[in-house]
Amino acid sequence: MQKKLGQLQDIIAVWEKNFEDLEEADMLLDMAREEQDNETYQEVVDSLGELQERVDLVELECMFSGEHDSSNAILTIHAGAGGTEAQDWVEILMRMYLRWAEDKGFKAHILDHLAGDEAGTKSVTILVKGKHAYGYLRSEVGIHRLVRISPFDASGRRHTSFASVMVLPELDDTIEVDINEKDLRIDTYRASGAGGQHVNKTDSAIRITHLPSGIVVQCQNERSQHRNKDMAMKMLMARLYEKEKKEQAEAQENLHGDKKEISWGSQIRSYVLQPYRMIKDHRTNQEEGNVDAVLDGRLDPFIKAFLLWQP
Repeated sequence: MQKKLGQLQDIIAVWEKNFEDLEEADMLLDMAREEQDNETYQEVVDSLGELQERVDLVELECMFSGEHDSSNAILTIHAGAGGTEAQDWVEILMRMYLRWAEDKGFKAHILDHLAGDEAGTKSVTILVKGKHAYGYLRSEVGIHRLVRISPFDASGRRHTSFASVMVLPELDDTIEVDINEKDLRIDTYRASGAGGQHVNKTDSAIRITHLPSGIVVQCQNERSQHRNKDMAMKMLMARLYEKEKKEQAEAQENLHGDKKEISWGSQIRSYVLQPYRMIKDHRTNQEEGNVDAVLDGRLDPFIKAFLLWQP
């Protein structure tokens, strides 16, 4: 309750500041008209543009009504069938989400990364830290489909690739998940890939298997085995919590915000680069023709459309 009250107070404070800035802009506009001051007029135009962006942001955040919308997010991308082509698609999606997080001022930290056989990425798990990170990113859960001329096909044929995106909230200390140590198998292994000078020198990477459920999580990019284990346990807690919520709610997937079954036949969004250029969300019918901007992280139009569409 105290946490919810604090969040509401923050929203009220932002709206009060926006109203103050609007009144100040109105006064400056009157001054610019009276004195025919073009410099002051331009200052008003600039301030109103910034104010509009802030109002749009607050309007979006007011739609976050889920239990964990204010939490950090654990985002995982897996390649679908298709070998190198699908693994390259995971790499593109990873860059898209990292750019989106950067533009938002969020901190994104790669927890686990499995490189592709020839190129790209087989799977990656990213911790995104920021206000309402989970509230934003839960709109991304599902299958993402890419249609393009393959750069790996010498014949220049068109290929379709799939990748699955899963997003979980990073649970805070107030959420209790009962985990019996006897139900865990903990393996250590040598980390691979980027991660600093410590990588590949010790068996610091951690893989935890929850035997009753078969859930497997792993973390390799922290700087010590202890920190990798702590983060892997957080990931496991989030997975088990999500599993319990899904079982309780059955078809109503509260945490994912998406009632569709995650399967290769039910993609939530298509990214078409050939024979035309268009990105379409199949749940909301939101479309964007500027494909490059979206792949560079301009996801907010899709996120806002999802928040307006969700039941």
